[in-house]
Amino acid sequence: MNTLFLFMKTLTFGVFLSVMSFSSIADDKTMLEKNSIDKVLNSFHQAAADAQAKPYFDLLSQDAIFLGTDATERWTKEEFKAFVVPYFSKGNGWLYTPQKRHISFVEKGKFAFFDELLFSESYGTCRGSGVLIRTEQGWKISQYNLSIPMPNGLAKALVKEIKSFEQPYRGDETNNEE
Repeated sequence: MNTLFLFMKTLTFGVFLSVMSFSSIADDKTMLEKNSIDKVLNSFHQAAADAQAKPYFDLLSQDAIFLGTDATERWTKEEFKAFVVPYFSKGNGWLYTPQKRHISFVEKGKFAFFDELLFSESYGTCRGSGVLIRTEQGWKISQYNLSIPMPNGLAKALVKEIKSFEQPYRGDETNNEE
C-alpha cells in the first residue's frame, strides 16, 4: 500500500511539475512578446519625438489607420504620412511619454490590443490605444487611436462646448465607406 501511495504521489508531483514547466514556458513567451510590443510602441513615440519619418512609418502596417484627437482625423497610412512628413521634415516632432501600458493577445498571439496612458507637454494626459499584428518583419501597428481622456467631473460642460463647436459642421463629414 505504501509503495502504491508513494508511486501515485510521485506521479502526481511529476505531472504537476510538467504542467508548471509548460505554464512557465508560455509565460516566458508572453513576456517576450510583450517586451517586443513595448519596444515597437516606445520606438514609435521616440521616432515622433525625433521627427524621424522613416522609422515612424516603418512601424505601421501597410493598411494602418491612425485616429487623431479630432473626430475628423481618420487617416490611412499614406494620408497620415502626407500630414506628418511636412512637420517632421522641418524637425517638428511631438513627444508623448508612456506612463502606463496594458497589452492583450488574441488569435494565438497573431494580434495584440493595447492601451496606454501618455503624457504630453501640450495636451497633458492622453490615451493611445490600438491593434498590432504579427508580420514576417515583427510586430506592426495596424491601428493607433490617440485620445484625450475627459475627467467625469468636466464631461457635461465639455460635451456642451464640443456640441456647440461642431454644430455648423454636423453632417458634413459623414463617410460610410466601410
